[in-house]
Amino acid sequence: MTIGQKIRELREKTGMLQRELAYELKVGDAYLSKIESNQKNLKREHLTTISKLFKYSYSELETLWLANKVYDLIKDEKKAIEVLKVAEQEIKYRKTL
Repeated sequence: MTIGQKIRELREKTGMLQRELAYELKVGDAYLSKIESNQKNLKREHLTTISKLFKYSYSELETLWLANKVYDLIKDEKKAIEVLKVAEQEIKYRKTL
């Protein structure tokens, strides 16, 4: 699931309209629509607002948000999966230092 899909799911579960959430996030309706359809990126500071509004884990939203950023960075690379594996190893290695 992407961050955009999760936002749409949370919004629809509560019956909130797109324009209402856009107002809370201080963004335009069209921009929120593009976030929900994964055409635009959400700002990190919006995660706190979304987490509070929907009483949903900030940590889980942040994980989806970061995954989206990584995906955007490597989506067109032929070695994307290999890069992710190497990055995982690098993260584990650096945590041991």
